[in-house]
Amino acid sequence: MGQNVPNTVIFTAAVLFLSFSSVSSSFQYNTLVVNTLPSSQIFSSPEPESLTSTVSDSTTSLTVHLSHVDALSSFSDASPSELFNLRLRRDSLRVKSLTTLAAVSTGKNVTKRTPRSPGGFSGAVISGLSQGSGEYFMRLGVGTPATNVYMVLDTGSDVVWLQCSPCKVCYNQSDPMFNPAKSTTFATVPCGSPLCRKLDESSSECVNRGSKTCLYQVSYGDGSFTMGDFSTETLTFHGARVDHVALGCGHDNEGLFVGAAGLLGLGRGGLSFPSQTKNRYNAKFSYCLVDRTSSGSASKPPSTIVFGNDAVQETSVFTTLLTNPKLDTFYYLQLLGISVGGSRVPGVSESQFKLDPTGDGGVIIDSGTSVTRLTRPAYVAFRDAFLLGATRLKRAPSYSLFDTCFDLSGMTTVKVPTVVFHFSGGDVSLPASNYLIPVNSQGRFCFAFAGTMGNLSIIGNIQQQGFRVAYDLVGSRVGFMSGAC
Repeated sequence: MGQNVPNTVIFTAAVLFLSFSSVSSSFQYNTLVVNTLPSSQIFSSPEPESLTSTVSDSTTSLTVHLSHVDALSSFSDASPSELFNLRLRRDSLRVKSLTTLAAVSTGKNVTKRTPRSPGGFSGAVISGLSQGSGEYFMRLGVGTPATNVYMVLDTGSDVVWLQCSPCKVCYNQSDPMFNPAKSTTFATVPCGSPLCRKLDESSSECVNRGSKTCLYQVSYGDGSFTMGDFSTETLTFHGARVDHVALGCGHDNEGLFVGAAGLLGLGRGGLSFPSQTKNRYNAKFSYCLVDRTSSGSASKPPSTIVFGNDAVQETSVFTTLLTNPKLDTFYYLQLLGISVGGSRVPGVSESQFKLDPTGDGGVIIDSGTSVTRLTRPAYVAFRDAFLLGATRLKRAPSYSLFDTCFDLSGMTTVKVPTVVFHFSGGDVSLPASNYLIPVNSQGRFCFAFAGTMGNLSIIGNIQQQGFRVAYDLVGSRVGFMSGAC
């Protein structure tokens, strides 16, 4: 019998218990026991207590609890359907931003709005975060004495930033805004310094503007942005102090950034938090994303992120990271194929996920994207192979971006084809709750993948749920370990 797995990260419409079942056909199946819950339980947000982080610190490791973005106070009055639609909308914007950044890196002609800025400042550090698309966040302290804030976790960007007062244009956040004038450890980065030069054009631009302070700007594919002073500050994770972290102190932040104070960049670039803290935490981190309503218990552990040696467990299934010569932020994986029902899907091949020398294509793993996107030909072949093994399930109308849905109302046991991702280095078998997810309280479940017309494929956080996903930047690898939350 397989292990129980957490509910999906979108809804808790069902408690899903999985086991492998022998069948007479050549297809291999997971057995799904479905217990549909009332709508109020499907979409209920975590209680306020779940927003409190706990931390275990040593010189080489750091562990912090995570919460889902839907727990922010700005969503407290949202209806169940509004929460779901908001998430899908954020997800579409996220994918648009990631694909735009990837296209820009290849030199392709991509239309992009130029954000307005005082005095015509136009230097940009482009991020992978779309408007308000960060799905998980952590509680941390900024400055001395510490101001506690929520920060979005983002493996698709590098620069750490948060809103600062005085603020010219700022969005609403759930915590008081950070005031650098009240922190004894805040320091601006001088214009033209080596640290400022890591911001590409920003260093030369601030020199041209006659500024003594390094200026930063993080822009997005849809034109939203944050800009202000590039600085260094102390970050505190419930007692674990990390000094001199380079971050953006944003005085002009425009877009739908949804309540959090800013962003903790976890990308591969030199300004990301893992890269900056390499000497202390060895450029290693991992997270395990579980049910967004989980506040933590023996049977329902919270989502967590770990920095340091303890983050990487050698019993994981590892795959080597690929390098995009045009873009050092994203985590590119080598996906060789997909199996459905125990057989490789003929129409899904390594060539469809190839990262070419120009930086086009490839497969990235991303914490802020919910639904996995595959290149359209690969998705169609994958979906059709799944349908071939799901002929006994009653079809239901499509839902939003999901074109393959089923009516499981009134059912208690459902056999669904197994799904395995084949990476260079090993295979990752997905629990059924990571690919067949509830979208309402009436028993409609949908195949949690979508196609994209572009060449970039993205492995989202629904498919990562229940795995400890480990990032080893020095070892240039990503690992997957099931049930290690």
